Amino acid sequence: MDSSQWPKAWGRRPRRRVTPYWWPPSLFLRQAGSALYVGALTHWQALGYWVRTYGLQCLPGAAGSRGMGCIGFPAHPVWEMTAACNLRCIHCHASGGKPAPDELTTREAKQLLDSLAAVREFRMMAFTGGEPLVREDLFELLAYAQALGFTNTMATNATLIDDEVARRLRRYGLVIAAVSLDGFDAATHDYVRGRPGSFAAAIAGMRALRRAGILLHINITAMEYNMAQLEPLMALIEELGTGILLMYQLVPVGRGRRIGQAALDLGANERLIRFIAEAQRTTRAIMEPVAGPQYWPFLLQRAGIRGGLRLWLAERVFHGCAAGRGFVYIKPTGEVWPCPFVEVSCGSVRDTPFAEVWAGSPVFTSLRQRETRLHGRCGDCRYHRLCGGCRGRAWATSGDYLAEDPSCFIHTEEVRSTKDAKKREAREGEGAHSASHS
Repeated sequence: MDSSQWPKAWGRRPRRRVTPYWWPPSLFLRQAGSALYVGALTHWQALGYWVRTYGLQCLPGAAGSRGMGCIGFPAHPVWEMTAACNLRCIHCHASGGKPAPDELTTREAKQLLDSLAAVREFRMMAFTGGEPLVREDLFELLAYAQALGFTNTMATNATLIDDEVARRLRRYGLVIAAVSLDGFDAATHDYVRGRPGSFAAAIAGMRALRRAGILLHINITAMEYNMAQLEPLMALIEELGTGILLMYQLVPVGRGRRIGQAALDLGANERLIRFIAEAQRTTRAIMEPVAGPQYWPFLLQRAGIRGGLRLWLAERVFHGCAAGRGFVYIKPTGEVWPCPFVEVSCGSVRDTPFAEVWAGSPVFTSLRQRETRLHGRCGDCRYHRLCGGCRGRAWATSGDYLAEDPSCFIHTEEVRSTKDAKKREAREGEGAHSASHS
C-alpha cells in the first residue's frame, strides 16, 4: 500500500524501520540449508517442485529465520490481537470467543508494532487470535505493519474470507495465511471447531486466498479425535495447493484443558513424528512439527547421525523448540509470553517497553540458556541444542517450563550414555584433582 492511499483517519504513516528479509544473504543459506537437509533426511521426492512453486514465496514469510524449528521457524513475534472469535474450538489455547477485557487499543497496537520493529532480528509479523478478522482495525494495523517494513502473515479459521476479503488482505501486505484444518470431513472439523458449516466455509476461504495469490499455510492439531484422519487429510492438503503444513499437537492449555485426555501420549507422539517423516517423502508441502521438536533428532537417528559434522550442521539449521528463543507471543492485553503454550508472563508492554522485556526477562534468559538450564532427561540429552523438548508440554504437565518433556520417546540409551560420559568426566576430574594434591 503506497503513501497516496494512506487514509488521513489512520494518522501518520510510519517510516520503514524493519531490516529487509533478504539481508544479510547468509539467512538465505540457512533457510535453504534447512529445507535441503530435511529433503535429504526424508528422501523428499517433491523437493524440486516445492522450490520452484512455493520456495521463493516462502522466503518473505520466513523473514530473518535461522532455520526450521517449532512453530515453523524462530525469530518472529506473534500478536494475539483479540480473543474474540466467531468459532468456539474445543482445543483453543486462547479460549477464543469473547474479546478479552481491556485489549490493546489501535493506538497502543501501533506503539507495540513500533517497538517490535526496533528489534533487529524481527522481519515478519504474525497476527492471530481469536480470529483477527473480527477486529475492526485489522486492515489499518496490517497497513501500519507493512509500512514499517514487516512481512505480514495471519492465522485465521478462513470462514470469514471470500474473494473480496482475500484481495484486500493481499493489498495490505498479507503474504502467508495460516489456516486451521482439523478434520478430513465436516463431521470431525465442525465438531472440533464448535460450529456447523465451518468446514465448508474454511475450504471456500482457502480457495479464495489461493486465487488472491496468498501462500496457503495449513495448521493441523493432532489429537485423539483426528489421528485416524491424518492420511486422508494429506490428499486434501495437496488438492488445496498448500505450501507449508504445520503439524501441531494438542497441548492442554486454555480451553484444551477440558479435553486433556485427547492429547497424545508418548507412544502417540512417536507415531505422529514417524507419520510426518513418512508423509514428507511424498507430499508437496514442506512439513514442520509444533510441540514435537523430537522430529529433528528422530530424523538424524534414523539416518545414523549421532555426532560429527552432520550433527554440527543440523544444530545450525534446525532450531527445535523456539519458545523465548527468537519466538515471542503477545497477548491481547499486552502481556508477553514465551509461547502460546507457556502461560508465563514475562511482563506487559503497557508497563515496560518491549525491548526491556525481551532483553531482561529472567524467563527468556532461562530459555535462551537451555543447554545448562533444562531439567531431567532434556537436560541430560545430547540433542538439547537441536530439540530442547516442548517447553509448552513441560509447563502444562508439571508447571515448570524447564522440566523434561513427558512425551519424548527419543533414545533412552542415548540419554544413559550421555549421563555415563558425564560421570566418567567427573571421576576423571576428581582423580586429577586428588593427584594434584598428593
